[in-house]
Amino acid sequence: MNLKLAEIAKEEAMKFYHGNIMGSDSNLYIISEDFCNNDFTVDMLENCWCTVFVYYCIKRAGYKLCIKPSGVKRSLGEVGIWEQWSKLKEVNLWESDIKKPEIGDIVLFNNVFDGNNPDHIGIVVNFSSDFIETAEGNFNNVSAIVRRSYSCIRGYVRFSEIREFNSHRQKC
Repeated sequence: MNLKLAEIAKEEAMKFYHGNIMGSDSNLYIISEDFCNNDFTVDMLENCWCTVFVYYCIKRAGYKLCIKPSGVKRSLGEVGIWEQWSKLKEVNLWESDIKKPEIGDIVLFNNVFDGNNPDHIGIVVNFSSDFIETAEGNFNNVSAIVRRSYSCIRGYVRFSEIREFNSHRQKC
């Protein structure tokens, strides 16, 4: 279990990060610094920032994770790249048993956002035999703690502790 990551994710989800909603300008610049460059701006995140939230929480928990790790063609700004990267032989962090989450797992969802599977991502903060609770970015364009059924889960990226994860670290 990764209790530190889960606690940080809960804390960050409750800070009400949001895109442009209800007449309020986006405050996503706070969490998107690592993703923003000349080709990618905060405005481009509108309704598409769940991965940015997860990456920000991971970084706050002390993990060193490349935005574009070796072995994949695109960045972790895309949900599907998390699965591709975690399944690489040299990384091996993918868990596909959807009924066996652990606190602090990164969970990938199918058919939650746009139907391109996987299409959404969050961090497991609680679960029971009937539901999973996650800290997420971009839940209706805000950060939130969300309860979902297991039926939409694709799988998990699981790293239990920083020492173990950093031993899997790849070149960027």
